Order: sequence, then structure tokens, then C-alpha cells
Amino acid sequence: MATLKEFEEALREHGMHMALALLERLRERDRATRTVKPARRLTGQKMTPDLARAILDLHASTGMTQQEIAFKVGVNQGRVNEVIKRGKWLTDDPHAPEAVARDRALARMRGDPRPRKASRPAKAAKREKDGGAPRRAANQGQLAFGDL
Repeated sequence: MATLKEFEEALREHGMHMALALLERLRERDRATRTVKPARRLTGQKMTPDLARAILDLHASTGMTQQEIAFKVGVNQGRVNEVIKRGKWLTDDPHAPEAVARDRALARMRGDPRPRKASRPAKAAKREKDGGAPRRAANQGQLAFGDL
């Protein structure tokens, strides 16, 4: 497939000046009608319960797709899906999984040290303290080709 530049060169080689003039006129018309349109979404918007409710309202009252809703409210389509399918971001609960994940990501961006998770022995001790039996390591063997 030839490019427009290659097409122009071929027209010049064959002396087709009328076709080149027509092509130039079309270019000028295109330049005259060309406008610079703003981007659909300039910056991502922070998810809030109000924004989540607006997403649900748009989903319920219009026939818009998730992508169209995302462009309208200024978030990505994945966030719209989380709100519609899983009901995320509908509360201001700081202990909600999505809020915890957001806060961890913000901490990583700031360069804060990662919060440490409880070690396995500490978890086992807590389980015993709560009345649960300690877990035993499963004795797993490894099969070799000659064993069968």
C-alpha cells in the first residue's frame, strides 16, 4: 500500500500537474476546516462516593456503555465496572479494600516504607491463642519417573 507522499511523487514523475493541483486544493480545504479538539479526559478524577453514585445513576437511567460513562465522568472504564458490578467506592469507609489499596499506592508513590505483614509464626500463635489447632506441615514427597 502506497503512502500519500509516494502517490504525490508518482504524480510528479508522470507530469500530472492537474492532479497535483487538485490534491493541493483538497489539502487547503482540510487545513481550513481542521480544528483542535480538547482531549476527552485531561486528568483522572479521584473516586468518591458521590462520583460512584453518579456512575450508578448514569448506568441505570441511560443506555450508555461503561466506556462512555467513564469518559463522561473522567475515570477509567475499570473503575466504572467496579462500581457497577461490585458496588465499590459507595461508602467513605477508610477500611474498605479499595481505600486500603489506594492508600498503600499513595504511600508507595511518596516513598514511604511498606507496612510489614504479620509473619507466619505470629499468625500461628494467634490461631492457637484463639482456640484453633496449629497447622501441621504436610509431609509431601516427590515422585520420580522410576517410582511408577
